[in-house]
Amino acid sequence: MHDRTVRVALERHWEASDAGHFKVEHEIYHEDAVLHYPQSGERIRGRHNIQESRFVQPSKKRFTVRRMIGSGDLWVTELVLSYDGVPSYAVSIMEFRDGLVTHETQYFADRFDPAPSRAHLVERVTTANS
Repeated sequence: MHDRTVRVALERHWEASDAGHFKVEHEIYHEDAVLHYPQSGERIRGRHNIQESRFVQPSKKRFTVRRMIGSGDLWVTELVLSYDGVPSYAVSIMEFRDGLVTHETQYFADRFDPAPSRAHLVERVTTANS
């Protein structure tokens, strides 16, 4: 599969995720895909279960892609995922086989205030322009 084709599929996936179009959002996954959330210790097996886990999630979600990078069968998306308006920074690592995701690992991090000890060394940026 060509990198441009994967990038277009990922763009469609994240746009559908943001819009709440669950069917389109999950077309990118193999039937036997595995989704792993290391921070909560969860592993979800199968496209149907991945879709169902997201469908029953009660919070209003919004996705803002900041960057996608990859080649061949390995792609990484850096994004801001907001639950009910509260942003969380996330990284999604997707492994592809035959043009579909077979394994995805997602890492999440909450925003934190910068350390005063390095204030004189940094440039402050906002989510919108970082």
